[in-house]
Amino acid sequence: MDKGSGLETGATLPRSPIGKRTPMRDVRTEYAAETKDLTMLFGKFKALDKLSLRIQRGIIYGLLGPNGAGKTTAVKILCGLLTPTGGQAYVLSTKVPNRNILPQIGYMPQETALYVELSVHQNMELFGELYGMTSKKIAEKEDELLRFVALEKWKHSPVANLSGGMRHRTSLACSMIHEPRLLLLDEPTVGVDPELRSAFWQYFNALRQAGVTIIITTHYMDEAQHCDKIGLVRQGRLIADGTPRQIMKETKTTNLEDAFLALSRGQETS
Repeated sequence: MDKGSGLETGATLPRSPIGKRTPMRDVRTEYAAETKDLTMLFGKFKALDKLSLRIQRGIIYGLLGPNGAGKTTAVKILCGLLTPTGGQAYVLSTKVPNRNILPQIGYMPQETALYVELSVHQNMELFGELYGMTSKKIAEKEDELLRFVALEKWKHSPVANLSGGMRHRTSLACSMIHEPRLLLLDEPTVGVDPELRSAFWQYFNALRQAGVTIIITTHYMDEAQHCDKIGLVRQGRLIADGTPRQIMKETKTTNLEDAFLALSRGQETS
């Protein structure tokens, strides 16, 4: 069993990073992320094929699809790590890539991006410094987040000594150290046990309630039930968008796996 995977009671939730917002006339202000005809080529391989998304603020949005569907590529473009071959992408009303938007984004990659020779504390301190936080602010957020992810006892443990699940939780804490308004989580539950997966979704729901928008990629269709809205992606294209209930109703299916298969067959014959 994955050591330290349980969620401790009495965890302190992060404060909402979003204050009152004044409505603006730009239609993109209602969206945390928006893409229009997003295309990405790697040589002759088309990872994204005119992908268009509109993701409202303050929700959990799931990008679902099989491995190789283009989910990670889309997230990396939204983070500014990749420049698309064609189309446009906006994050919090700002066209990306744009370095100025980075302090408002938290990114948790699929592969844990931590310095394993450093302790949990040192990793969080480093991430905070990279975002220009003061030592006092880093210390405050670190204590809060370590309680949140139940890693207080391992604060000074080298990451190399942690289990896979605990490294994931450390990575999640590092992605939230600067109180981002938008979290981009790429397959955060891959390779973790059911207990930890359940705990992660408790974290995500608490963040949403605090006003944070979360975009999460997964190929686990059963995880869609935790999302407010989902986008089904196949071969770099968006084949469905809406609530899980809406998509199942439109495809006359009882689960999202069957819905995805029905939509895939329809795409092949169109």
